[in-house]
Amino acid sequence: MQMSTRSPDRILQRLDWTVVRRLDGLLQGDYRTLFRGFGLDLAGLREYEMTDDVRYIDWNVTARMQTPYVRQYTEDRDVTAWFLLDMSPSVDFGTVQTLKRNVLIDFVTVLARLLTRHGNRVGAILYSGKVEGMIPARSGKYQVLRLLNALVNLPKLKHAPPTDLSPLLEAALRMIRRRSLVFVVSDFISAPGWEKPLGTLTQRHDVMAVRVYDPREMELPDIGTIIMEDAESGEQIFVDTHDQPFRRRFAQAAQRREYKLNVALSRVGVDVAELSTEDDLVQQIVKLATLRKRRKTAPASFARPRARGLTPGPEIARLGT
Repeated sequence: MQMSTRSPDRILQRLDWTVVRRLDGLLQGDYRTLFRGFGLDLAGLREYEMTDDVRYIDWNVTARMQTPYVRQYTEDRDVTAWFLLDMSPSVDFGTVQTLKRNVLIDFVTVLARLLTRHGNRVGAILYSGKVEGMIPARSGKYQVLRLLNALVNLPKLKHAPPTDLSPLLEAALRMIRRRSLVFVVSDFISAPGWEKPLGTLTQRHDVMAVRVYDPREMELPDIGTIIMEDAESGEQIFVDTHDQPFRRRFAQAAQRREYKLNVALSRVGVDVAELSTEDDLVQQIVKLATLRKRRKTAPASFARPRARGLTPGPEIARLGT
């Protein structure tokens, strides 16, 4: 499916019918769990009661009034969500049903639609070899179409410098001032060094890593001689997939990269969701909602589940026969 040949209106209409409507029935009240506000607004003061939390005592007022007073708060339900989007050449790979790029666009569009439909704001920072630009956070259906239009019309690069997610994350640190819900959507095929800015971002915002992958990045099929191309440099090599030892080494290398990525994400304290080119988007978003719900209700020692997503190096970013 070539998304660039279709209008944002048609894409949004398709997703409304095939994804959003199904999510309405499956998630129901869990929208609040998935998209919860961060701020607390002071509503007023009242005298302390035995069942009150002592942490809310206003000691200055208590000293003046000579009796304990507590602060009352109302939760800010509004959410500002940002999508940090890796649109580098490696997302133009897919062997099962669609490209990673298409899965990424569908995911971002659906979440933006759900958020803005409930009165929240969404914005995005786009990366494709370099930071391409920023879409300021706004609400409404027009904002979703604006974001979708930017994604489908972003030029696909045949070749690009090696992907480095650090500039994308550093741009987010500069541009996103208010505490927000931040989705880092990428296949995480990147030069090292992005862990530090991601860790800093996690300290300031509620961050979730969304890893996009294709199953063939983990295990090669036995389909004979193929051409493998580096999506960024354009370098090509011939590979005989009938060679079982080669396929085994390929899978082992992919597993090592996956392990290193999972360790890095766990170290900076980021929850991980996965998007596969072969799985149903509705079920993947439901899993994301379940992860966030469990994360919000779990104690501080909650252990994040190990993701099974795929993180190959750039040498296998594009595959052709």
